[in-house]
Amino acid sequence: MPGTNLTRNEAQERAALLDVHHYAVDLDLTVSDTEFSSTTVVRFSSREAGGATFADLVDAREPRMWLNGTELDAAAYADNRIALSGLAEGDNELRVETRLPYSRTGEGLHRFVDPADDRVYLYTQFEVPDARRVYTTFEQPDLKATFTFTIDAPEGWTVVSNSPTPEPETLGEGVSRWAFAETKRMSTYITALIAGEYDTVTDSYRGDYDEIPLGIQVRKSLREHLDHEEIFEITKQGFAFFENTFEMGYPFGKYDQAFVPEYNMGAMENAGAVTFRDEYIFRSRQTHAAYESRANTILHEMAHMWFGDLVTMKWWDDLWLNESFAEFASHHAEVNATKYTGAWTGFTNQRKNWAYRQDQLPSTHPIAADNYDLHAVEANFDGITYAKGASTLKQLVAWVGEKDFFAGLRSYFTKHAFGNTELKDLLAELEAASGRELGSWSQEWLQTSGVNTLRPRFVVDEQGGFTSFAVEQTATDDYPTLRRHRIAIGLYDHTDAGLVRRARVETDIEGALTSVDALVGQPQPDLVLLNDDDLTYAKIRLDERSLATLTSSIADIPDSLARALCWGAAWDMLRDAELPARQFVPIVLAGVGTESDLTAVQTLLRQGGSAVALYSAPDNRAALTAEWEHGVRALLDAAAPGSDHQLALVRAYAGAAESDEAISFVTGLLDGSTTLEGLTVDTDLRWSLVTGLARAGAYGDKEIDAELARDNTIAGQENAAGARAARPDAAAKEAAWESVVVRDDLPNETQRSIAGAFQQPGQAELLQPYVERYLDTARTVIQKGVWRASEILQSFFPRANPSAENLATIDAWLADNDDLDPTTRRYVDEGRSDLARALAAQERDAAV
Repeated sequence: MPGTNLTRNEAQERAALLDVHHYAVDLDLTVSDTEFSSTTVVRFSSREAGGATFADLVDAREPRMWLNGTELDAAAYADNRIALSGLAEGDNELRVETRLPYSRTGEGLHRFVDPADDRVYLYTQFEVPDARRVYTTFEQPDLKATFTFTIDAPEGWTVVSNSPTPEPETLGEGVSRWAFAETKRMSTYITALIAGEYDTVTDSYRGDYDEIPLGIQVRKSLREHLDHEEIFEITKQGFAFFENTFEMGYPFGKYDQAFVPEYNMGAMENAGAVTFRDEYIFRSRQTHAAYESRANTILHEMAHMWFGDLVTMKWWDDLWLNESFAEFASHHAEVNATKYTGAWTGFTNQRKNWAYRQDQLPSTHPIAADNYDLHAVEANFDGITYAKGASTLKQLVAWVGEKDFFAGLRSYFTKHAFGNTELKDLLAELEAASGRELGSWSQEWLQTSGVNTLRPRFVVDEQGGFTSFAVEQTATDDYPTLRRHRIAIGLYDHTDAGLVRRARVETDIEGALTSVDALVGQPQPDLVLLNDDDLTYAKIRLDERSLATLTSSIADIPDSLARALCWGAAWDMLRDAELPARQFVPIVLAGVGTESDLTAVQTLLRQGGSAVALYSAPDNRAALTAEWEHGVRALLDAAAPGSDHQLALVRAYAGAAESDEAISFVTGLLDGSTTLEGLTVDTDLRWSLVTGLARAGAYGDKEIDAELARDNTIAGQENAAGARAARPDAAAKEAAWESVVVRDDLPNETQRSIAGAFQQPGQAELLQPYVERYLDTARTVIQKGVWRASEILQSFFPRANPSAENLATIDAWLADNDDLDPTTRRYVDEGRSDLARALAAQERDAAV
């Protein structure tokens, strides 16, 4: 039985039979608090007389269905599909009337009641396959159509969709109707509805093309925190950049950006009606990195309006084209059009690390993945699809030239507007524009898996000069591809101005060993930095002298991108058991306090904590824990009052607090008996401190309840739920397990907060009974759906307290369960890989 899955073969067969022309969708949102009514009339044509296919509709209640005016038997609806047979050659019409449930999982039409004021908010989330939870569809991206939406909703609500919002018609009894104009041709997954008691702020953008009306929707309880000037500024800068770069006006008329609650993702590129998680409306002070990240997300979704919405993949095999391009384009626009000019440094410090980790897991896959069904698609929204793909596109731009790259894109957009494409269509336009053959590049970079490692190999004479220099390239046994890389090599020396680059050589790397004759005769520097300027996608290694320089002097490197590459090299060496945790932690403490890139600061503080908890040898851990706690406190005391560093460090200190002194200090910040000059202990920071104290066992339900009383919002409820789950208490762990794994009635974001706090370092004995319970659950958890299953499989995996015993248990379980569904096996395999990596790193740390 297919359930809610759909295979690529089924989609290809349906597309070969059908063309879909138009959907007329009528929704009544006044039926009840638990369900709404949905009427869909879809006009389509069949290439065969008597042909058979199916339409998609999930969880329908008492549906009535008519095909070409003839009512279908109720049995035609089964297993979330409507069987359609006896199609007419040419035009056909399917009409479906039904009731459907509101979602609490963030899929389909999600309904939320704000605990701050009891106001109601709805929004849709359809990617990958969930428009069929709201109206009857042919749910695949290559069956594009036009849409008209007619919405009945309570009078006074805000209602937003892909077309401009019309004036509502009053129906009486407190109900109004919004009849939206017909949309452009688009895929079902980028249609949208946002409805409820939202506040709206408006503006407009006028560039070289049409004027674009702009809107921002936000919950009333968050309105006071909305910094709409900043959001509109980034939005206008993005439109100016993309319209100029693509030489094509924005294709969907108006542009709304709705910030919605309990959202599963960062944002979604619905055509003209983008949705964002409303955590991007900051209630409390945030660091520069948070604003840079939000700006990047705004630009990412905007880039999709052309690449993804205007021109859309035929099937989800080319999901990477959507996401990699938007990832690349958002950083490119951020650097060239906004105040966030260091965005590529942030990319290297955070996003690329995500890609490198994903690419070394057993679930690694080519950038152009084999997404054979919807379950595979949903599992591949990962670091390879986004960040590795973006790194590869950045490299491609450098290779073919920025001018030719964007010329090819312009031709691609023009030729395929409102249509569907495959990778070969994009490559054809880029080849035509650049004159380069890209088939071998595609095979090498897009259709193979794994990450290469680059190492310097050199000989130095008695005078300290290089007599030979080469770059060694290696790959893993499982994924042995050696790729062509364009890299720069930087030579850095200690000077009065810091650790400054003396020389830079750019060269092509190919095969196992590439000589770099241009460096012969150069004096050996204090630091040899491969892949300087971050031109390629590869892990880099440091020679012994360079590692010693990094250990003592990383803060002396004036260039933030060069530092990012050094930070990344050290982190990779730690994870690959080449650098002991006892050496990595001092590197972080020596450089994080003066690191200018705030994305790096947050990443490094997280990595330092992981080095202590996961990668240190058990016999060394107590001393390293104390070193980390004391080191972070010293940096906090030295941080400039009111600085972003101070805020990031106080959060990290709350997460590191173990000693009585640290717990007393954090408690004092909460109750006001301790103060730090320039630090405002606001709502979000209070929750960071509360969660740290709960994790350490210093706070219990009483204290958490008191904090929730101060902040009885949905964010407060989610933070309180996470803090309870973090406690080193058997009853708290059991309640957390019950809430997420057993119950199905908690909202998605509350479940996510609990799940993310369940596994805690230092709670090994308390968590040990859940290893077997996790494995028992894993056998059937996919029945809860891919989104919920992935949250449970990843967050409850016993990775926080690595042990050889748990590794052996999981290996035995995997060997005994060879019939697992692919999604479950993927996530358990990934957890198993993390365990093995942590144990190898611990062994390395013990050997020092």
